[in-house]
Amino acid sequence: MRTSKIVALVVGSLLALGSLGLIGGGGALIWAHNTQRDADGFYSTGTHRFETDTHAVVSEDIDLGADGGGPDWSPISSIGTARLTVEQPDGDEVFVGIARSADVASYLGDVEHVTFDRADRDPFRPRYLRVEGGAPVPPTEIDIWVAQASGRGVQTLIWEVEGGSWDIVLMNADGGRGVTADASAGLATDWLGAIGGGLLGAGLVVAAISLALLLIGSSGDDTSAAQAAAGLRVPVGPPPEGRAHPVWLEGRLDPELSRWLWLVKWLLAIPHLVILAVLGTVALLLTVVAGLVILFTGRYPRAIFEFVLGVMRWTWRVTFYALVLGTDRYPPFTLEDVPDYPARLDIPVPDLLSQPLVLVKWWLLALPHYLILAVFGGGWTLGLGAGDLDGGRVALGAGLIGLLALISGLSLLFTGRYPQGLFDLIMGMQRWTYRVLGYAGLMTDDYPPFRLDSGGTESVLVERRATPR
Repeated sequence: MRTSKIVALVVGSLLALGSLGLIGGGGALIWAHNTQRDADGFYSTGTHRFETDTHAVVSEDIDLGADGGGPDWSPISSIGTARLTVEQPDGDEVFVGIARSADVASYLGDVEHVTFDRADRDPFRPRYLRVEGGAPVPPTEIDIWVAQASGRGVQTLIWEVEGGSWDIVLMNADGGRGVTADASAGLATDWLGAIGGGLLGAGLVVAAISLALLLIGSSGDDTSAAQAAAGLRVPVGPPPEGRAHPVWLEGRLDPELSRWLWLVKWLLAIPHLVILAVLGTVALLLTVVAGLVILFTGRYPRAIFEFVLGVMRWTWRVTFYALVLGTDRYPPFTLEDVPDYPARLDIPVPDLLSQPLVLVKWWLLALPHYLILAVFGGGWTLGLGAGDLDGGRVALGAGLIGLLALISGLSLLFTGRYPQGLFDLIMGMQRWTYRVLGYAGLMTDDYPPFRLDSGGTESVLVERRATPR
């Protein structure tokens, strides 16, 4: 690949990740704006009890920027309307007010009160910092409040939010000791929807830019003709007749591999991994449908079989590129078989399948293999897991395969060679993995053999060497 195309793929992949975050965040905010407001347009907290044996409960300082005087278009001046709802459970008169922090400090400086510090979440239990002092002047007799409400029953305070440092004060209306109240807070604002729309729009723009870069980076194959002419691109060849197991998987190690490109292949593969996560989920659901059809008819629907096989082929090509590191040729975005790509997979459509086996082979009969595959592909991961046919992951997990691939990559970096023995071992584990996936995915009744070899075929191997690019 040309350096310009590698750069385009790297930047495009990073932008694709960023666009997913922007689109997801924007969508979540729009959803919240449209579904999480009450009838009056407020986003509200639950109702929680605040209780103290002192004269007042004071919130932490609410810092909303510079004190007043801001322009009408400043963010704080248009943030929205706050609502506080309080009720004294015993029916006594309660008071709630909002004032500037400096005024509250002056009013309650020598008064016994508590300041809200933090709260346990489940169950909700507020934690306070206690301040010793005497008794206050009743809160209704002072004029520091920018918004207040007091009386018996449910009291509602409404405040048009403005800049400054503010405190919320909860007291008995007469300033007496022992404050108990059930309180909730709400905010009415159009910002959430506006921000969500902005994030969604920005995410779509970034996605379009990333798609353009990915198309530029993955378009054409600069080295295809030259490698073919030099005899360096040897097709893997078609699946052999009479092979030992229906699941046929092969890979050809590129004769020339970059010393350093493997370090970023996981990043370049991100667009594939995102698509495969979606396709894998669809393949899993369709496999369930196919299982029901097989249970009653003994036949695997051909259209579903071809789709699921296409997802497995795509996954294997990406795995061979990003995890096995066997080729520097960027995988094509297709479900179809690509005869000249160095990684190929084939499973013939079965004529008839055992109906009773559908109920047990994907979990009970395949269990011994799952334990082995957990060693092959478990442990840690290189990136997003592509969906498989059995509710887990496909060959993009790491484990022993990833460890051996890492060792091979380091060998490439320092010696310019991919060790043939490691390649053969990794290929054997991949064959084992995909034979189990084909069996557990109901695509064959042939029980997977407990072996690493190809079952009658050999990988196409040519002399290997790596050169810096």
